[in-house]
Amino acid sequence: QVQLVESGGGLVQAGGSLRLSCAASERIDKSYAVGWFRQAPGKEREFIASITWSGGLPTYAASVKGRFTISKDNAVNTVYLQMNSLKTEDTAVYYCAAQSQTSGIGYNSWGRGTQVTVSS
Repeated sequence: QVQLVESGGGLVQAGGSLRLSCAASERIDKSYAVGWFRQAPGKEREFIASITWSGGLPTYAASVKGRFTISKDNAVNTVYLQMNSLKTEDTAVYYCAAQSQTSGIGYNSWGRGTQVTVSS
């Protein structure tokens, strides 16, 4: 399984921006998709965005559409999440995960997460 490491989290004021990175330990196969999820204290983990490795097709949750942008750099096997117009309710631990779109298993490679805290 590919190993994933998130970075870029931190403390930011409401209305500010952060860019998260998800670096893979090896080349990501073209059949894969990489997604971002988040989990706030006392809440279930929720899907934020995903991108297909081949073609770069993005998908967003309604809660972040128009504010967050997912992108990738194949050359360095890294996926980014640009987060703009941050709100206090965006505070959570953010995780990236990878899945083979052909295996039917779902997201089975997860990073350890990076904390994002948005202050009012």
